[in-house]
Amino acid sequence: MTTQKLGAAALRRVSMSIHQKIAESNTLQFTKRPSSSTISRCPQHGARQLHSQLARRNGTSQGEASNPAMAFPCLDAIETRSATLEARSLLTGPEPAYTTGATEVFRCKDPLLLDWGGVLPEFDVAYETWGKMNADKTNVILLHTGLSASSHAHSSESNPQPGWWEKFIGPGGCLDTEKYFVICTNVIGGCFGSTGPSSVDPADGQRYATRFPILTMEDMVRAQFRLLDNLGVEKLYASVGSSMGGMQSLAAGLLFPPRVGRIVSISGCARSHPYSIAMRHTQRQVLMMDPNWNRGFYYGRVPPHAGMKLAREIATVTYRSGPEWEQRFGRRRADAAKPPALCPDFLIETYLDHAGEKFCLTYDPNSLLYVSKAMDLFDLGRDTQQATALRRAERIKLIESGTQPTPSDPSCSLTLPNSPYAEQPDSEIDGTNVAIKVATQPPDDLIAGLSPLRDIPTLVMGVASDILFPAWQQREVAEALRLAGNRNVAHVELSEEQSMFGHDTFLLDLKNVGGNVQNFLG
Repeated sequence: MTTQKLGAAALRRVSMSIHQKIAESNTLQFTKRPSSSTISRCPQHGARQLHSQLARRNGTSQGEASNPAMAFPCLDAIETRSATLEARSLLTGPEPAYTTGATEVFRCKDPLLLDWGGVLPEFDVAYETWGKMNADKTNVILLHTGLSASSHAHSSESNPQPGWWEKFIGPGGCLDTEKYFVICTNVIGGCFGSTGPSSVDPADGQRYATRFPILTMEDMVRAQFRLLDNLGVEKLYASVGSSMGGMQSLAAGLLFPPRVGRIVSISGCARSHPYSIAMRHTQRQVLMMDPNWNRGFYYGRVPPHAGMKLAREIATVTYRSGPEWEQRFGRRRADAAKPPALCPDFLIETYLDHAGEKFCLTYDPNSLLYVSKAMDLFDLGRDTQQATALRRAERIKLIESGTQPTPSDPSCSLTLPNSPYAEQPDSEIDGTNVAIKVATQPPDDLIAGLSPLRDIPTLVMGVASDILFPAWQQREVAEALRLAGNRNVAHVELSEEQSMFGHDTFLLDLKNVGGNVQNFLG
């Protein structure tokens, strides 16, 4: 009888018979004590005998695993935090309080039309101030924050905790509070008191969550200038910002040229480039894959803290530099006396793990999604500005005519290519791609886009070790401004010898960053 002629039942019987014989053979191999000559001819057989002897010595049966199961304290910590948050939800709700309550709040009752068609019927701008505004209100500096920073840039009587730019602000400092009145706002879209996804939609009394509209850097700046209008500030002495704040500082001058006296943009850019977009996209994907994210509707439930932790770890990789980590951590392990582990083991791993742990409950996950997306959309090129102006004009026309605008399509616009992406055949730079000529000629579109800044003195600072906002982006901004007709552009680039702290240099280097800003402001 051939195998092809066997029925299903017969095949099962044959299979069972074969497996039974294999099992019997294996049992004999494990239980039969071989001779020394057999062991020398079959090392693998000897290993089995050694395992059997160890099992008898340890008092364990042969059915147990060869090695103990590995411990995962990093996962235990996440599970413990989930349980704690779940228990807390029975009392006051699991989501943490992100604000300290030490800010002033401007509530604007007028709607804010957003660049991508959304609207905030009313909104809050939370802010903090230091120094004293002079009588004619000409000494005001607007300080813009990074992605996850709050308005608490410096300590105050109402909030004595050190701020993120503590050493840069104060009497005689970089932002001298004996000369200037410094205002730092929390951006709309964030979670520190200004209107964002965790805020209540006045239309239905429910949290916005992912019903919150898409934002741009320019939308955030327009909200800031509503605050300035309320304070009676007609013109800023200076617009100052680092990282995302450096983007906003440029946008402020572009949107309101007559109202900005000086611009300081540190470790910023005039348009987001693919690498930084890719890194922020990856952070958003990790966060959105956390089941607790629940498409943004997690308020009143356990927040997606595991996704937030991983997103922050990814971000931290982009904030510092390889040379710093080589010097600071090298290949050292946290405890070389212990066996390697799959949880954080190397010092660099423990550093990233700590950064994620420290952050995961201090910032609203939806705010991270919206604010980081606004960074990706940032482009001060003329074409983007014109397209945005056209969209806004069409939306305003609909609103003024009393026509209810058609809601934008909420479906994902993702389209995959019909064929896989082809790898670049060689490593040579395509000379026709203007965007890659990073150290020479900025694209004409960007030069035209920055032309409204031609009469505003501008300081552009970059750091050679920065991988998130590479130094070529600051060189591009400075050169585009010069080509646009700005004759008062100061460009400073800190070498790796001056700073190996990468993108975070603007937070740490008081001498080089603070000194140059102070000299520029006068």
